Amino acid sequence: MLNFNIDPVKGDLLKDLQHKIDNKTKPRGALGMLESLALKIGCIQNTLTPELKQPAIVVFAGDHGIAETGVSLFPQEVTYQMVLNFLRGGAAINVFCKQNDIKIKVVDSGVKADFDDYPGLIKAKIDRGTKNFLKEPAMSQKQCQQAIQKGSEIVEKLSLEGTNIIGFGEMGIANTSSATVIFSKISGIPLEKCVGRGTGLDDQALEKKRKILNEAINNHDSCNDPLKILETFGGFEIAMMTGAMLKAAELKMILMIDGFIATSALIPAAAMYPDMLEYCIFAHTSNEQGHRLMLEYLNAEPLINLNLRLGEGTGAAVAYPVVESAVCFLNEMASFKDAQVSKSSERIC
Repeated sequence: MLNFNIDPVKGDLLKDLQHKIDNKTKPRGALGMLESLALKIGCIQNTLTPELKQPAIVVFAGDHGIAETGVSLFPQEVTYQMVLNFLRGGAAINVFCKQNDIKIKVVDSGVKADFDDYPGLIKAKIDRGTKNFLKEPAMSQKQCQQAIQKGSEIVEKLSLEGTNIIGFGEMGIANTSSATVIFSKISGIPLEKCVGRGTGLDDQALEKKRKILNEAINNHDSCNDPLKILETFGGFEIAMMTGAMLKAAELKMILMIDGFIATSALIPAAAMYPDMLEYCIFAHTSNEQGHRLMLEYLNAEPLINLNLRLGEGTGAAVAYPVVESAVCFLNEMASFKDAQVSKSSERIC
């Protein structure tokens, strides 16, 4: 059984924060989404002077049995190869984390290969990939709970080390298939609207993927329980992310949600604990078809749209400076009183 204690974000300082924002040396609302972002972060931290401490992105990796049906352009061994690339510092997520001074952790949640010890690698393998959910549930109930618990433990350790803002990334060949089914089953949106091209499928391959996923859904008993859906169709990296997100919200951290796969891990978490959405910042709109529907379903407003669809947490890493800007203007920008500027000047700025 899941046992997270996630409180709604306090609104005690809402009026004071809004007053502080409105009295900066600018026309009211002139900083657009940065103002609502500053308000949100101030409320999450329940302070007029919020801080972003030791930002981290955790990249969860796992293999998927459904890959053997040909739903992805790439073979399964690419998961292992890309994790090695993360660990050696050569991937996009490494570049962007280095650029923005973000700590990166890479988690072997269930890769179909074993790794030597590397700095920044967390060995948390549940199994060597999930089962093929076309034929049987992707994981057992015990495995799903183990993954959620491990994700929770990873985030708790980061929090104890001082991190208060965390992004979530992933790597797993065929994980768009898991994400698609999880979202469709929980939201009730028809699968056909949620299926995307993943790593770049052409029309013929996309139709094949659609048929396989429909068949997989029909092969399992209809169930609306979010945890059961995660267990039946998820990946170890997705389930571990779900647990990580739940713990981050419980600890009142700021959650930076990346793209399609990361949001699919949030979908069951939010279905079970709706208040956790108050701690989430949605980094970007992915170019994967189903992500726009996810954002609409969650009533979420993303920070940027650069047509990214790489995963890895790259959208969160690229959007992080926007979050920094919101906190910086709130803390450092002069008020009309501080700058000895007449507030009537707001009308002509």
